[in-house]
Amino acid sequence: MADIIDSRKADQTLLLKEFILAVNYINTKWKKEILSPLTITLGDEFQGILKNMESCYKLVFDLEEFIIVNSLSIKLRYVMNYGHIETPINKKIAYAMLGNGLTQTREALNILKSSSNRFMVLTEKTENATKIINDLFFLYGSYLDSWKLNEYQIISEFLNDKDYKVVADKLDMNRSSTWRRYKSLNIEQYNTTKNLILTLSKIL
Repeated sequence: MADIIDSRKADQTLLLKEFILAVNYINTKWKKEILSPLTITLGDEFQGILKNMESCYKLVFDLEEFIIVNSLSIKLRYVMNYGHIETPINKKIAYAMLGNGLTQTREALNILKSSSNRFMVLTEKTENATKIINDLFFLYGSYLDSWKLNEYQIISEFLNDKDYKVVADKLDMNRSSTWRRYKSLNIEQYNTTKNLILTLSKIL
């Protein structure tokens, strides 16, 4: 589950347009990994069911980078949960399903609203393993939240090509300045944190 942070303070028309755009992108690209599609439930919130936690993490990474590449103004808060669903999974829309997994996720999302963090992971793993994954997501989110909307273009290029010289030429920027931007934006640290989350999710 995820919802839009401070949705009431934003331009409602633009916000909903961006939200639908992002959800449609994910449902199309990740169709093979989705058991029940991301479904907007309350206007500023969605829920969906994935095949496994690794796919869930990758989907979140992709969604966040879609927001950056398209310079969207929405900022999302997520709860990723490995939990039980007692009723049959609705493969067409994420409605009319019941289970402890959904209840736990809903409760966690409400708790997260009072936190400065916007990512929470609930897993079947040990308490220490779950804490490590959550700490890494906190670090991951700190990089995302340090980036401003007017920096999204150059960040998008860095995410697409790690060679700062290529990015400098593409954006018609000074190479030295581009290198400094690459370092100050912590692109390497951001990518390393993503990789650690995916690696540790398999071995912890």
